[in-house]
Amino acid sequence: MIVGTRKPFSEIKDVVSGDSKILIVGCGTCVAVCLAGGETEVTILASQLRIALGLGGHDVHIDEAVVERQCDREFLVDLSKKKNVTDYDVIVSMACGAGVQLLSDVYDQNLVVPALNTVFIGVAEGPGIWTERCQSCDNCVLAETAGICPITMCAKGLLNGPCSGTRHGKCEVNAEIDCAWVKIYDRLAARGDLECISKVLPPRKNSRQAHPAVLTHEAYKRRFVKDEKIV
Repeated sequence: MIVGTRKPFSEIKDVVSGDSKILIVGCGTCVAVCLAGGETEVTILASQLRIALGLGGHDVHIDEAVVERQCDREFLVDLSKKKNVTDYDVIVSMACGAGVQLLSDVYDQNLVVPALNTVFIGVAEGPGIWTERCQSCDNCVLAETAGICPITMCAKGLLNGPCSGTRHGKCEVNAEIDCAWVKIYDRLAARGDLECISKVLPPRKNSRQAHPAVLTHEAYKRRFVKDEKIV
């Protein structure tokens, strides 16, 4: 899941302080799970802004809305059925960076500003705890590295390790962090698959991460090709 955290309130307030009609839009998926941009967080931010801007003498009207996914155009189009979006001076998006940008594309006549900082792609370790696990590098090597990502979990992003700096299973960059390659070795050894670590992985093909990237599913590429059977 994508993990986000809310920007400092003062930063959000400063961005919208000159506006009289504000729409705060939350997202019902990733950022809702990490307690940053769901329905509850939208309500809290709206209340804070009403109080703070009201105390500052601003005559402000703030509305709230939550869509299932801000990174999906169809849900954003549905937003216009709930709110007359063009009436607002500013839209505050409580989604990840992708959601903010798509919301801005769909309603390009409005100023759309982010209320969150997008942190990383991670997993839930427990209630309220998420750890980074993936950098979406487009060249997954988890089959060779025992399901532990060296790009993300190694401080140096080494595809062939460990480096000479590891000491007692810890990373030389931060002695409190386990060395990713020691963990890879230990897991492979426990499974009897140490031959995997003897493989030399090729250098990363950074060209595969040309930005901005575009991905079209093969089934959709062939969707309108005449007489081609889609399986």
